[in-house]
Amino acid sequence: MKSFNNKFIIGIDHGYGNIKTANHCFKTGIIASDTEPIFTKNMLVYDGKYFLIGEGHKEFRANKDKDDEYYLLTLAAIAMELKDNNLYEADVIIAAGLPLTWTGTQKAQFAAYLKQNKSVAFTYNGIDYNVDISGVMIYPQGYAAIAPFAVSMKGLSMVADIGNGTMNTLYLANGRPQSGKMYTEKFGTHQCTLAIREEFMRQTQRELNDYIIDTILCEGTADIPETDFKLITAVAEEYVREIFCRLREHGYDADTMKLYVTGGGGCLIEHFYRGDTKNIVFIEKICAAAQGYEYLAEKQLMAGKSYE
Repeated sequence: MKSFNNKFIIGIDHGYGNIKTANHCFKTGIIASDTEPIFTKNMLVYDGKYFLIGEGHKEFRANKDKDDEYYLLTLAAIAMELKDNNLYEADVIIAAGLPLTWTGTQKAQFAAYLKQNKSVAFTYNGIDYNVDISGVMIYPQGYAAIAPFAVSMKGLSMVADIGNGTMNTLYLANGRPQSGKMYTEKFGTHQCTLAIREEFMRQTQRELNDYIIDTILCEGTADIPETDFKLITAVAEEYVREIFCRLREHGYDADTMKLYVTGGGGCLIEHFYRGDTKNIVFIEKICAAAQGYEYLAEKQLMAGKSYE
């Protein structure tokens, strides 16, 4: 969270798998109830209803404003950042992002969705918040993660932002994005999870818990039988090979370009890529995009740019 003219810039990365702020990360899941649940950890109370944040799993949708869930998750994200600074009333500017090639067409709509209430009162984890949302600034995913150091980048490079739902690819020359070489594909890590689940069932006639899949994809190992592990690893390696196939289709050349990998999919490349990684830079901060949104917003506001 950054301060600007008595307002607070809060960067929020609205991922399909996780919501990230500059300092927090939580699952993009939400369970609603008309009555107070038995377990109230991470509970948002808004408009007379109760919402358990981080519970369940949100379905992939290309348009994030088709229901109220991302708005409710945004309120929880704001609360987390404000609480870190002992603030419970604040004037907020939201800095957020959209997939690269969807930014132009969805920017105004998503900004209107996030600022649907100029003033909003809610309770999160038993604490009351009163927030004015002065405006919203929307940026392209992928670029935000490298924006703070893009000016120092030399030569040709590519950014691969591999999230849960999408993979965003951006071609850069001396750190400058090339607008004609931006790509968004529905090829996030959830596609790998689905492939593992299906192949495991086909070969073993057993169901595989997503917790085990997530552990292997994130950590590269798990305490399971070797035969099961090899089966899962083989599918993950095939998914990573397909990532690099798609990158090459978009102009990636491992010999002449540096590849910057951000997003949760970076773990898969680290654990399951069998090629040379000497020209690959892993941006391992899970909150890099949210921090980048704040950096870009602060920079543009200081230069006199207005917000939505």
